[in-house]
Amino acid sequence: MRKRYHLKKRELRRIKEGLADYSSLIPKNAIVEFLETEPYPLLLVDGEPLIMLIGEKPFPTLKGALKSSAESNRVVVDMGAVKFLANGADVMSPGIVDADPNIKKGDLVIVVDEKHAKPITIGISLTDGASMIKNRKGKAIKTIHYIGDKIWNLKI
Repeated sequence: MRKRYHLKKRELRRIKEGLADYSSLIPKNAIVEFLETEPYPLLLVDGEPLIMLIGEKPFPTLKGALKSSAESNRVVVDMGAVKFLANGADVMSPGIVDADPNIKKGDLVIVVDEKHAKPITIGISLTDGASMIKNRKGKAIKTIHYIGDKIWNLKI
């Protein structure tokens, strides 16, 4: 942890707009702090790391995805993929059961399991949503945050 400071209202408004469907993660009157960490800067909402900044784009962490009911940018994988994803593996096309058709190549996505619909990883899509379902070979999502990594285990 290098820097930690409260966000100004103008910055907070820009981030809420960038979160789009996930803007409910920052309730009115919440205390929001910027935390400069590796590998990505985080936003603490009332002391919890709910949002990470990839480049300048805000996106929920797994803890943030657990608190949100938004369905956009979600990819569903079969239960056979879960143990590999929980160890940080990239998402392979054969394990994908369903995907948001609005996903474009390069989008940030939340990967959930098919049985419980719980978030397992956050990643960058390597193909669009429709192709993820059709393809039966190769990587579909590059994992950047998973259960058990530094962001998940962050103690504040």
